[in-house]
Amino acid sequence: MDRQSAVAQLRGAVVRYVRDFAAHERRWCVGLSGGPDSLALAAVAATVMPTTALIVDHRLQPGSDAVASTAREQAIAVGCVGAEVLHVDVGTAGGPEAAARSARYRALGDARAGAQVLLAHTLDDQAETVLLGLGRGSGARSIAGMRPYDPPWCRPLLGVRRDLTRRACIELGLTPWQDPHNADPRFTRVRLRTEVLPLLEQVLGGGVAEALARTATALREDNDTLDAMASDALAELGADGVLDVLPIAAVSPLPAAVRRRVVRGWLLAGGAVGLNEVQIRAVDDLIIAWRGQGGVAVPSERPHERLFAGRSNELLTLYREPV
Repeated sequence: MDRQSAVAQLRGAVVRYVRDFAAHERRWCVGLSGGPDSLALAAVAATVMPTTALIVDHRLQPGSDAVASTAREQAIAVGCVGAEVLHVDVGTAGGPEAAARSARYRALGDARAGAQVLLAHTLDDQAETVLLGLGRGSGARSIAGMRPYDPPWCRPLLGVRRDLTRRACIELGLTPWQDPHNADPRFTRVRLRTEVLPLLEQVLGGGVAEALARTATALREDNDTLDAMASDALAELGADGVLDVLPIAAVSPLPAAVRRRVVRGWLLAGGAVGLNEVQIRAVDDLIIAWRGQGGVAVPSERPHERLFAGRSNELLTLYREPV
């Protein structure tokens, strides 16, 4: 095989990933949609380690069962040791993209049987994620993008451009499924992919996707350091941050970036979920900009209650109200 072939380059990326993150693994799964990215990944992964393909049928389009069946056949043909179709029901929470993503991850998590799951996100997907975070003002955690290794999720192609997976499919004689949703301008990511990123590439002279991916890596490294500092601070306050109250005097002197991470960790330990930057900063204002304001509502892991962070004298407290 030509060393410069697309297949060889993809296999090299997967082998390096095993060396850096998965040397202890003896089997893994791959999330397979039937599209070019996941199909190329399945074909290459199967040459590196025993691989089971997990195909999620979202049942959102006519003929989705046939697409899933074809993907299953292709997975076996490229050398996967097994292939399973997972039928899911997609809800509506958070919009169609978020709801489909939640259903997909839940199904993959249930079916992986203890194995790590390879996901075919590429450098282009990472660049789109960074742009989404920037546009929504979601804070450094969002702009830091997707992690290459976030057990059980593994992303060995984050350093690979999307075009390489297409070329790999051609070399392997594979016909991937072309999801019509990937060309539908109703979806934010599609417009980023087809309008915003090409314009940025044109205006800035190219290399924008790679630059955005580098930004994600740099921010992720910074975030990890700050998260570790916040974790240490929480541990000093109580048992791994599981506290009924947060003493104002103990957290107010902390650097702002560390303090907000302490607040985030405390809220999560108390039952909050899905926190965004606006909510975290509003709770932080109870510490540094206290003017007698009331409690801040944050999303709760319990569906039938509302969770609030409030200030009582020199303490932050969590309290709940029924919905």
